[in-house]
Amino acid sequence: MVIDYNTFNERCNALQERIANACVICGRNPGSVKILAVTKTYSVEAALHAYKYGLWGAGENRIQESIPKIEACSKPIRWELIGHLQSNKAKLAVSHFDRIQSVDSDKLLSRIDACAQAEGKIMPVLLQVNAGEDPAKHGVSLEEAPRLLEEALGLEAVQVEGVMTIAPLSGSESVAERTFERLRMLRDDLESQFHYKLPELSMGMSGDFEAAIRAGSTLIRVGSMLYGQRS
Repeated sequence: MVIDYNTFNERCNALQERIANACVICGRNPGSVKILAVTKTYSVEAALHAYKYGLWGAGENRIQESIPKIEACSKPIRWELIGHLQSNKAKLAVSHFDRIQSVDSDKLLSRIDACAQAEGKIMPVLLQVNAGEDPAKHGVSLEEAPRLLEEALGLEAVQVEGVMTIAPLSGSESVAERTFERLRMLRDDLESQFHYKLPELSMGMSGDFEAAIRAGSTLIRVGSMLYGQRS
């Protein structure tokens, strides 16, 4: 079940207020932080709520679950794949999503490039980095990120727009803060090394987005705070 739109609207307003407060603390413009509504496990109505409110897009984790939802959607919603992607599902991802945030290997990059070339399109991607060094999370290591970016920049049909990370599950806010700071510093180093702009810093979720904003996040991925806890 999806909450009614009025409740969703109230929760979005509360989220916007918290974003604004976090931006005041670090001297940022609240308009520099986009909200990606994470609609995994919910029906297409969840994405339509986000569209009606004017949020930036909808994020999905699983190909099999998301494709029927995308195909049933009647509005021009921006769909982002934020979950782990196996290379054998790259064709479906390229066909249905506006951007893939979870690119973390040479093999996946090559497959995305081949599928995008076959469709005659340029596929925007983010490189997923395990900045928190969490063995339970996907993502290339901090040390391997430059090599992965170099590989991506040599491909014809892939456009790297930034980097993404997921902070380790921890009761300590300092763990999330350290993770996000590492990703921002990595992004800055990569831009300097490759003379290539990586404007998107996708980091921060319902439980840690304020720390992510203070570290420079440009896109927070929020689900449970807007739609409620998933069953």
